[in-house]
Amino acid sequence: MGLKPVTCKAMPVTVALAVVLILCSLVFSSMASVSYDNKALIINGRRKILISGSIHYPRSTPEMWPDLIQKAKEGGLDVIQTYVFWNGHEPQQGKYYFEGRYDLVRFIKLIKEAGLYAHLRVGPYVCAEWNFGGFPVWLKYVPGISFRTDNGPFKAAMEKFTRKIVDMMKVEGLYESQGGPIILSQIENEYGPLEYELGAPGKAYANWAAKMAVGLGTGVPWVMCKQDDAPDPVINTCNGFYCDYFSPNKAYKPKIWTEAWTGWFTQFGGAVPYRPAEDLAFSVARFIQKGGSYINYYMYHGGTNFGRTSGGPFITTSYDYDAPLDEYGLLRQPKWGHLKDLHRAIKLCEPALLASDATMISLGNYQEAHVFKSKTGSCAAFLANYDAHSFAKVTFGNLHYNIPPWSISILPDCKNTVYNTARMGAQSAEMKMTPVVYGAGFSWQSFNEEPDSYDVNTFTTMGLMEQINITRDVSDYLWYMTDVKIDANEEFLRSGKYPVLQASSAGHALHVFINGQLSGSAYGSLESPKLTFSGGVNLRAGVNKIALLSIAVGLPNIGPHFETWKAGVLGPTSLYNLNEGRRDLSWQNWSYKIGLKGEDLSLHSLSGSSSVEWVTSSMVTQRQPLTWYKATFNAPYGREPLALDMSSMGKGQAWINGESIGRYWPAYKASGNCAACNYAGWFNEKKCLKSCGEPTQRWYHVPRSWLKPTGNLLVVFEEWGGDPFHISMVKREVATVCADIYEWQPTLVNWQLQTSGKVNKPLRPKAHLSCAPGQHISSIKFASFGTPEGSCGSFRQGSCHAFHSYDAFQKLCIGENSCTVTVAPAMFGGDPCPSVMKKLSVEAVCS
Repeated sequence: MGLKPVTCKAMPVTVALAVVLILCSLVFSSMASVSYDNKALIINGRRKILISGSIHYPRSTPEMWPDLIQKAKEGGLDVIQTYVFWNGHEPQQGKYYFEGRYDLVRFIKLIKEAGLYAHLRVGPYVCAEWNFGGFPVWLKYVPGISFRTDNGPFKAAMEKFTRKIVDMMKVEGLYESQGGPIILSQIENEYGPLEYELGAPGKAYANWAAKMAVGLGTGVPWVMCKQDDAPDPVINTCNGFYCDYFSPNKAYKPKIWTEAWTGWFTQFGGAVPYRPAEDLAFSVARFIQKGGSYINYYMYHGGTNFGRTSGGPFITTSYDYDAPLDEYGLLRQPKWGHLKDLHRAIKLCEPALLASDATMISLGNYQEAHVFKSKTGSCAAFLANYDAHSFAKVTFGNLHYNIPPWSISILPDCKNTVYNTARMGAQSAEMKMTPVVYGAGFSWQSFNEEPDSYDVNTFTTMGLMEQINITRDVSDYLWYMTDVKIDANEEFLRSGKYPVLQASSAGHALHVFINGQLSGSAYGSLESPKLTFSGGVNLRAGVNKIALLSIAVGLPNIGPHFETWKAGVLGPTSLYNLNEGRRDLSWQNWSYKIGLKGEDLSLHSLSGSSSVEWVTSSMVTQRQPLTWYKATFNAPYGREPLALDMSSMGKGQAWINGESIGRYWPAYKASGNCAACNYAGWFNEKKCLKSCGEPTQRWYHVPRSWLKPTGNLLVVFEEWGGDPFHISMVKREVATVCADIYEWQPTLVNWQLQTSGKVNKPLRPKAHLSCAPGQHISSIKFASFGTPEGSCGSFRQGSCHAFHSYDAFQKLCIGENSCTVTVAPAMFGGDPCPSVMKKLSVEAVCS
């Protein structure tokens, strides 16, 4: 539309300026390439159904980024979403870092090169199970600050960093309004629950944050997730396992799901959660049928919490998240393939989905249809069965459909089913960790820490002090040291009954040394980080040295005013069973030392490792606490992802060529209920668990880009006392691949052939088996056409079985990297049970 010149003569200057700004904003919005309505985001004038996935750039390496992005594209994604990690980019106030794993611009440009869009979640609070929620620790010590509320110092720091990121993106031309890939931004993160708790200051802060962000003029919309009252024009969005129930706070905003949780994070001491692909697909299809137009998988690739980046506390180094791309960047099958098929089915329905609202038709007590029709004649239907226990036979459009429990069938022409969320045509895969042979293994050298040593950095004061305020998170470790004098007439010296030391800590782990010897340990958990050590201690007459090594396992990342949360030995700390009864040690003189001697000397680095005299391999002791180990090795042949098997160790940290792999803690065994898990029915993070009774995390990712061909340095710091001689390097490889397909299972290919008029009857589906690049199918572990039972890795014959089930696979697949077999009776020697609906289950070994 045409705009008349603005005349300001009759107006006060402030009013005139306001009018000009409003008109300029109207002109800008009319030119912007990204907008929205109640149906969807509109990019360059076109509504789009968008499929997105979270890939966090610091949780992988730049060398991995192109492959991750390409696999996401092949999986049917349109958008890559990432947080921006403030503490990684501004580790010291005013000193910025955008290199290596934190090269945000490079990451966004790679997304553009792949032909995908980007969603930049600036935050800058991210939560994300990341240390301190993404905030730099120096922020805690800004005078007068209070996090995430209507607080001047916090808002000033937050706006400065947000503006820094936005300006960087603008300079590089990375917003869609500039021809770049960024189509969405996010300010704050999951603030709604906190706003509710804080009340008026929280609401004022949310309004300020929204206004500040919009005022930065990115030319693309901003979102606030889990924020029911997001101020206009910011879009409020949903996070969760299911978001079909969600509606935006204004009728003209689209329905966006910023975090569709593909699994859940893992905590040391907890079992490993996973989410069945059938339920995840069901939740996405359910969201689309209820009018959703943008879904983001959190995570699409979870990656690794390298270094000390995991928060929580107690979050593992692995951030695998049961994502479609596993921690190492490999396809997690069948989840990746099943979701790829879902995305293709949704895109076939896109013209109808974006043209109209759904008409809901009841098909039974727990069944319904959602039908979309356009004025041009396109029609799409979603047939849902919400019964978690029984199949449903429904009639829709004069045709009959059999829908499995807890599933949705997608009909892009309102007639033919091309996809069902509970029927997987994608192959499954079982992975293996194959040891790399290094002759007799790593050749280790060792160096022992002195548990009660003092140096120039030691200081002494009366009483017990909070840990984070002392360390400023430059190390996980803080020593609390004091002397205790024991008179020669103490009764316990004659009775042999040791006195008891009790030490209370705000978390997270504690090792107690008496006169240089480890006396015991205590540790908390994510649910209960506070702990109390209580144990007998071997004291002698005279002066005894008590040294408490307090250990942080990541700083808190969530909760109101988490900047005020404490860690370390805060007391009371007392000795019991003395002649005097109880002796309170809390307020006597304590000496403090930040970190370890090995940290001060940088023993983990290539240069620092030569600064001490290491004990040679023949004299290396096992099960020794506070011990540094080092070994050199050559890079394993091949391109498979690598990991360290740390199952023989207790707790500590590891480095490769000076790069931190992260914290390891295999001694913390996983607890939980790891019973069999059915995909059907409502999912939560405790429903499907594995690895109970085993180390929560055994394998630790070693990026190949960190390795040189020869002479690589591996350094391990062990707190408790493990056995380094059983540490091994392993390759992550595909062990077996499986297909599990019904004989008349609908497929996208069949539907496309039928709608093109090329066939007169449905085609048989095909079993596709494909090993990883460089592998071939060496044998067929299982094959049965009939009524086989079980799942990949545990198939077994049912009552109906075609005796020639193996023949086709032996002929077509052995020696091949991939093969395809039609699921038809003729391929397996005839129909073994004509009156029964049959399926094919096959498992092939890759080598």
